[in-house]
Amino acid sequence: MKVSPAGGVPCRSLAGNKSQDSGIAEMEELPVPHNIKISNITCDSFKISWDMDPKSKDRITHYFIDLNKKENKNSNKFKHKDVPTKLVAKAVPLPMTVRGHWFLSPRTEYTVAVQTASKQVDGDYAVSEWSEIIEFCTADYSKVHLTQLMEKAEAIAGRMLKFSVFYRNQHKEYFDYTQTHHGNVMQPSPKDNSGSHGSPISAKLEGIFFSCNTEFNTGKPPQDSPYGRYRVEIPAEKLFNPNTNLYFGDFYCMYTAYHYVIVVIAPAGSPGDEFCKQRLPQLSLSDNKFLTCTEEEGSLVFRHAQDVILEVIYTDPVDLSWGTVAEIIGHQLMSLSTANAKKDPSCKTCNISVGR
Repeated sequence: MKVSPAGGVPCRSLAGNKSQDSGIAEMEELPVPHNIKISNITCDSFKISWDMDPKSKDRITHYFIDLNKKENKNSNKFKHKDVPTKLVAKAVPLPMTVRGHWFLSPRTEYTVAVQTASKQVDGDYAVSEWSEIIEFCTADYSKVHLTQLMEKAEAIAGRMLKFSVFYRNQHKEYFDYTQTHHGNVMQPSPKDNSGSHGSPISAKLEGIFFSCNTEFNTGKPPQDSPYGRYRVEIPAEKLFNPNTNLYFGDFYCMYTAYHYVIVVIAPAGSPGDEFCKQRLPQLSLSDNKFLTCTEEEGSLVFRHAQDVILEVIYTDPVDLSWGTVAEIIGHQLMSLSTANAKKDPSCKTCNISVGR
């Protein structure tokens, strides 16, 4: 069911039969919606239904829906507040679908209330009292939405370059702590909230972040990093091989020309693999636009996309003894960090026409 913003819809209440406007006091009250139910929630739609007194039900021509983002108590008090969304819909059998990416965002808490309305001959609306206020939260991107995002990423990924190691930069204290408290084994942790707001992996998928991009002129990892002066390099075949599965996770930018693609590597049958299988598009190991593993002349050969920055999440623990840890000779470029970075919602390259 399509709904439209109410804007400046002229209304007059019938509540309590107190109105003296145009003889409305003579009219019966419109039924007030109650026992509101929200169902079939997606990232940019939901179904809504309610109960109401059948008295005067046949006079209802429209429903008014008051939809608002739930206020975050921790939000910046100087930040511009979202404008409340008032929607008008023709009266249809319930449940009614409310859909619209221009006013619904994924993984966002909303409040909703409903009025019944009757359009009058003069164009005004007679309305009931508002219903009780109900709270709900929209969903993450589905596989369908992520596939649309993946197709946009494929269009700019560029040619494939060979690489041989996955690498992870951190401060020296991180590696010392891993050695002392975790027996030299890096442990997965929840992904931060960087990237698309609707990504189902943000704050939910546990993994270890790696990079694999190389400098085109050397074929080796860059000497600089935004994440720390110490780097562990792991041979690619230790993390990415025929015993692992590969998934597309996200595509985003941070108000710059650089675009990032997140892929997830999960050992087959692991908890991380089961998580991704339910939520993310799976990629062929040997035939995709981002990260490949192919057997050539009896050896595994690895390639990454040249024109996007790949962020690789490995979902199982990783023993530091699988590789080597050393200090980088370049600079620590903090400005390039993507930790909790917010996606540019206006970029036409990496956004799709669903909840922002």
